[in-house]
Amino acid sequence: MLYMAILRSPYAHARIRRIDTSAALAAPGVKLVLTGEDLAKMNLAWMPTLNGDQQMVLAVDKVLFQYQEVAAVVAETRAQAEDALQLIEVDYEPLPVVVDPFKALEPDAPILREDREKKSNHIWHWESGDREETENVFRDAPVVVKQDVRFQRVHPSPLEPCGCVADYNTATGRLTFYVTSQAPHVHRTVIAMLSGIPEHQIRVISPDIGGGFGNKVGVYPGYVVAVAASLKLGVPVKWIETRTENIASTSFARDFHMTCEIAAREDGKVLGLRVKTIADHGAFDAAANPTKFPAGLFNIVTGSYDFKAAFVEVDAVYTNKAPGGVAYRCSFRVTEAAYLIERTMDVLAQRLKIDPAELRFRNFIRKDQFPYKSPTGWVYDSGDYEKTLKLALERIGYDELRKEQAEKRARGEFMGIGISTFTEIVGGGPKNTFDILGIKMFDSAEIRVHPTGKVIARLGVRHQGQGHETTFAQIIAEELGLSADDVLIEEGDTDTAPYGLGTYASRSTPTAGAAAALCARRIREKARKIAAHLLEVGEDDVVWDGTAFSAKGLPGKSVTMKDVAFAAYTDVPDGVEPGLEATYYYDPPNLTFPHGAYIAVVDIDKGTGAVKVRRFLAVDDCGNVINPMIVEGQVHGGLTEGFAIAFMQDIPYDSNGNCLAPNWMDYLVPTALDTPHWETDRTVTPSPHHPIGAKGVGESPNVGSPAAFVNAVVDALSPLGVEHIDMPLYPWKIWKILREHGINE
Repeated sequence: MLYMAILRSPYAHARIRRIDTSAALAAPGVKLVLTGEDLAKMNLAWMPTLNGDQQMVLAVDKVLFQYQEVAAVVAETRAQAEDALQLIEVDYEPLPVVVDPFKALEPDAPILREDREKKSNHIWHWESGDREETENVFRDAPVVVKQDVRFQRVHPSPLEPCGCVADYNTATGRLTFYVTSQAPHVHRTVIAMLSGIPEHQIRVISPDIGGGFGNKVGVYPGYVVAVAASLKLGVPVKWIETRTENIASTSFARDFHMTCEIAAREDGKVLGLRVKTIADHGAFDAAANPTKFPAGLFNIVTGSYDFKAAFVEVDAVYTNKAPGGVAYRCSFRVTEAAYLIERTMDVLAQRLKIDPAELRFRNFIRKDQFPYKSPTGWVYDSGDYEKTLKLALERIGYDELRKEQAEKRARGEFMGIGISTFTEIVGGGPKNTFDILGIKMFDSAEIRVHPTGKVIARLGVRHQGQGHETTFAQIIAEELGLSADDVLIEEGDTDTAPYGLGTYASRSTPTAGAAAALCARRIREKARKIAAHLLEVGEDDVVWDGTAFSAKGLPGKSVTMKDVAFAAYTDVPDGVEPGLEATYYYDPPNLTFPHGAYIAVVDIDKGTGAVKVRRFLAVDDCGNVINPMIVEGQVHGGLTEGFAIAFMQDIPYDSNGNCLAPNWMDYLVPTALDTPHWETDRTVTPSPHHPIGAKGVGESPNVGSPAAFVNAVVDALSPLGVEHIDMPLYPWKIWKILREHGINE
């Protein structure tokens, strides 16, 4: 095996005058050096992004962001490859840099993407809702609040960065590609389209991959270069990126500049919502979104509230920053949407001097309104928002906390209570509206029951620690009347698993879980025919009680699924095909809409501005729960990530486009000591269209928690007239506000 290292640009924007690789090629152990021109000869200089743009694999003519891939070295050892990178001479001509998306839209801004026909940094405009009706509502509304909100650039930062081994066999013409992929089948298709290798000659294997959180959905230049190197050399080539490469060049999340307006009555009843957003996509539009939704599902921004009219518009912009835009533990920009509406609802509550919990009760979509069609077109499947918030208020002791807060305020102390009542949207498909690169977003399961009653099930998704082996085994075992110990789950190998769209955006249980249940039911229907043969009765006289088949009117005469499985291979009735297996591709009729009510309680140190999260309660409603312990783990992990975003994390750039947080010294990841104690509870509102009533939960805590944290801190500082603070809530930022008001002089 050979090892690959990548040379990256020190400049955010520069013309490449010349690249001299001769010294690197002569270095010890070096087998190959690749540049963009070399890849162009292989028709691999550019690759399609998930959002319909194209991205340079290795920079050609100029670089567009710091850490962009410029050249690659393949050597006998990784150290030799890294050493040889230093010998590559690149003559750069620095160009003007644009890192502010608003400045990128100015008429005299330098054009970053000279390869595009459109000579502008504006990428696209997208809108949703009814503009005219919304304008009418705002024109007549007695109350209008407006708030600018920034959701900073953050990064999923999985424990293990991205990596791959490309192994092209020149004798068979077959490529085996080991990769840290959340969507191995999609990666196989993309590699086939790029390389020209027939798809059936490509095997993608995604082993345990050390976390993903959306970061491992995309196809990155390092993957393509490793494949190109293996094609040229005919030996396996390994590339594992560094932490800095992962943060500074693979897909980021958020970076939305949002303005939200709410029209309301004086009693707090909301009437209309108007949202305008600038989305900073960096150098290439590589966001992971269904192609019909360039801004993802951001138009879920009406949240849990019954707006009569809404209009949402988003403009995407190129800047000299790393490209991407992933569904970082949310379903395609839902976190930004939930944060925006929950922040602005608190601004409205503060202006009208209405308790934020009471304001939400006055505006919730009522449970008898489901299925509910939102003014931006989504049809919410089910929910009981009042019940969930009431449970949260009771569990946290809301009334007592407000009394305590009043007493502390009288003493000059700063205590805050923040509420977030969010609605998520997960489970992509359905296929008529959801796709990645045009590939429809269904998912799949294949189940084989062996003669001894043991089961192997293969699915098209790929877990990164979500506990699929447990969850899917439970679903299949429940449907077949077997023990979960009898079921083996396999994922991540495109040679064995049926085609699937992968695991991200909380879609595994809503799609693959449904496919597993319906696939098992298909097997059960065949098993019924064999059971009728064994019981010597007609098929219509066979009854399934969840554990065994029995004959109507003949108590005590029954056969188990294991009995049927053995007969499927040894005693099959005439007209029935031997064996007991099935495949199912599930196209969901709708998405699912989990919701939750989160409450944060914070105290602020007047002297330092440090915020202590004293309590945090998350009440989730993700429909029917398959495994409570796994749901609990998902919630804890997502809350910890939401906490980090609210208080710690940002990827800033200076005016020269230098990334100022390319490692874990500057881009902070919370430790166990930093992380608050999480309290959890749940309500259950089954999804009416899902085969087992499940909705998905993995994204909810990250979607709902940032707003609860910020609402709590703003609530604490509201006596000073503070209505909003952008994340992250660094202590110095709070300290500065306190100082401006003469609190800590």
